[in-house]
Amino acid sequence: MKKILTATAFMTVAVSGAAHAAEHGDVSACLITKTDTNPFFVKMREGAQAKAEELGIELKTFAGRIDGDTETQIAAIETCIADGASGILITASDTAAIVPSVEQAKEAGLLVIALDTPLNPIDAAHATFATDNFLAGELIGRWAAATMGDEAENAKIAMLDLAISQPTVGVLRDQGFLTGFGIDIGNPDEWGDEDDPRIVGHDVTAGNEEGGRTAMENLLVQDPDINVVYTINEPAAAGAYQALQQMGSTEGVIITSVDGGCPGVQNVADGVIGATSQQYPLRMASLGIEAIAQYAEDGTVPEPTEGKDFYDTGVALVTDAPVEGVDSISVEEGLELCWG
Repeated sequence: MKKILTATAFMTVAVSGAAHAAEHGDVSACLITKTDTNPFFVKMREGAQAKAEELGIELKTFAGRIDGDTETQIAAIETCIADGASGILITASDTAAIVPSVEQAKEAGLLVIALDTPLNPIDAAHATFATDNFLAGELIGRWAAATMGDEAENAKIAMLDLAISQPTVGVLRDQGFLTGFGIDIGNPDEWGDEDDPRIVGHDVTAGNEEGGRTAMENLLVQDPDINVVYTINEPAAAGAYQALQQMGSTEGVIITSVDGGCPGVQNVADGVIGATSQQYPLRMASLGIEAIAQYAEDGTVPEPTEGKDFYDTGVALVTDAPVEGVDSISVEEGLELCWG
């Protein structure tokens, strides 16, 4: 059954006292991503660049050296302030540590929009354009539980998260997955406090293949009979599969993930990943540039999607093994919509 869960309208509300950069020269914007190598952020940059070119906006892009490089992101914000940018789009590596710098940018009159990863607190940014990351996790959790059927009660689950700092995107996906699987999550604002015996453990991956492999190896030492794997993203999922291969333990193991990049969707086609929740980074960044242009023109900022505290840019479950009660699109459809 095909269904992409997405917002349908872009709404704005006026903000008194906002800086009107358009009155003081050309509009400029900054895009600050966690890294410049992850295909997700590459596609985000493409979306921002294309929309900036279309609207005649000067765009400067920055990225951390690795996921977790908050210092480089802070330096980028300072550069954007000094350059008199109209607004900043940012995917924060540390969603709490970046907040003081974001506040400085707002005080300087810049519009700040968090992309994909909500800040902590979420209202530290003027707006957030993101996948509903809790829903993305919930979809793969529901799919995994339905795929296992009655055997879900005997699951042995490995949770491959992003970072020890527990950025919001990682917490939301993790807690969404566990909720979808039918597990009591305890405090929804952090992972690791659950007491369900089906959870073998949590480990961190830095969102890359090597980290996924190492985290999976660590959890397999704790329990070699793991049969369900949640991963923060598809590179981590690929690494987890490699670790399972080395142990000769891929048979009967369900791997789930979030992203929807072309390599990840291809891994669904190849049986490496059972299902992934696809998100749309190009749309996030494109809408972000439009919002900065609007803010520079008349001082408006985006409103969130009705009923949410962020602007929802959509998510779809991609699998060729659909289950009753969980909306999904096929791998063929996912490949048409993928990125990277």
